Amino acid sequence: QVQLEESGGGSVQPGGSLRISCAASGYTTSLNCMGWFRQAPEKEREGVAIVFANGVTRYSDSVRDRFTITQDKEQNTVYLQMDSLKPEDTAMYHCAAAPWGCSVARAPVFTYTGQGTQVTVSS
Repeated sequence: QVQLEESGGGSVQPGGSLRISCAASGYTTSLNCMGWFRQAPEKEREGVAIVFANGVTRYSDSVRDRFTITQDKEQNTVYLQMDSLKPEDTAMYHCAAAPWGCSVARAPVFTYTGQGTQVTVSS
């Protein structure tokens, strides 16, 4: 089993930046990837970004070139740096992790997911 705990959400103005974190604990050596998905009110879950254990990253088209996912393997922590934020980025952001079947599109159905942290972009 793997437990995921997010932190760092909040409110920011359009064009601003925010960094959210996800700390993993438990059987983390079983994981092939970690990442993020988001869900806005009345919208479907959307995969945002993933990072493989070997450091390879993947992004959704909607956040590519604005968001950066990184990992600290010693701390079992994944970060999502979000720049040039837009109102449409407002959502609950969930950390996710999987031992197999890793892709950005599948992030919402990864084996392990966290409770989420709210990100609000508004003027």
